[in-house]
Amino acid sequence: MTEFISADTVKTRFWHVLEDGRVQCDACPRFCKLHEGQRGLCFVRQNLDHQVVMTSYGRSSGFAIDPIEKKPLNHFLPGTPVFSFGTAGCNLACKFCQNWDISKSREMDTLMSKATPEAIAQTALEHGCASVAYTYNDPVIFHEYAVDTAKACRKLGLKSVAVSAGYVTPEPRAEFYQWMDAANIDLKAFSERFYHQITGGHLQPVLDTLKYIKHETSVWLELTTLLIPGENDADAEIEEMTAWVVENLGPDVPMHFTAFHPDWKMLDKLPTPRDTLLNARKIALANGVRYAYVGNVHDKSASSTYCHNCGNLLIGRDWHQLSEWNLDTTGHCSFCGTPCAGVFAEKPGSWGARRRNVAMS
Repeated sequence: MTEFISADTVKTRFWHVLEDGRVQCDACPRFCKLHEGQRGLCFVRQNLDHQVVMTSYGRSSGFAIDPIEKKPLNHFLPGTPVFSFGTAGCNLACKFCQNWDISKSREMDTLMSKATPEAIAQTALEHGCASVAYTYNDPVIFHEYAVDTAKACRKLGLKSVAVSAGYVTPEPRAEFYQWMDAANIDLKAFSERFYHQITGGHLQPVLDTLKYIKHETSVWLELTTLLIPGENDADAEIEEMTAWVVENLGPDVPMHFTAFHPDWKMLDKLPTPRDTLLNARKIALANGVRYAYVGNVHDKSASSTYCHNCGNLLIGRDWHQLSEWNLDTTGHCSFCGTPCAGVFAEKPGSWGARRRNVAMS
């Protein structure tokens, strides 16, 4: 049961007191050591009265309905609308952040929208959404709010979707993912150099999270890698990454290679060429990844799903709009009967590519 200190501040459990009197937050591998009143790098977890509290409960940077493909999730209830929200702050410091106005915010005014977990679940249901996504910034830092919302969603038959960098410690990870139904984890690169120098984090905890989700939970898992020219797009790194995915997670985990555009503190980099994404996809497929996609560029062929057995088109996608649908009611290829990995309804959703902002009363 979440214990409130004020309207938007709640007690947390993942912390301990150090010998010097500071309090260490244990929610993520950053392990921020905080003096009284000090906030962690994430900004929303703070040492208040010698305990770590979360200061953004019930407050959001906004609510919207998106296509599930935008998360991106291509194998989880395709075509359906997902009710999306986030808060402010982040526990990584990615120099290329594409949502920096939210994730790097240090202003509580960013969190003007308010809603209880029950209100979010009810509103999502009323708008015909199949799921709720914890996104825009990382739900690791608003763990208590996300878990309570996921519990409210489950009571109403709604699914929960985590969009995360996977930078989390074992205890909160186990609690969090028991309430999730799907996750897209941002595997930012496959080198410790990249993680340490460009994100302010480390690679191994993310790999541990991926293996945990795949092997210790029933959560549907997909991966996204934003390819940045000269930083994480070398053939050798893509080879190593995709081989690791197949060996450790299996061939059925979809991989999304998406295009970078200059932003935040990496304005000196050029946008990712389309051919770089297609080359990464080619390497992934050659290494045994059955479902590899490109994103942030227009390429219907490389954004669509094909049967790994007979090669026929199963799900056509044009941006986030579904076109062809060649799965039977049980998620098997209509041509050869081979199952397509994922979570599918008897027929696809019809939400399309639109995005709709939602004002919470």
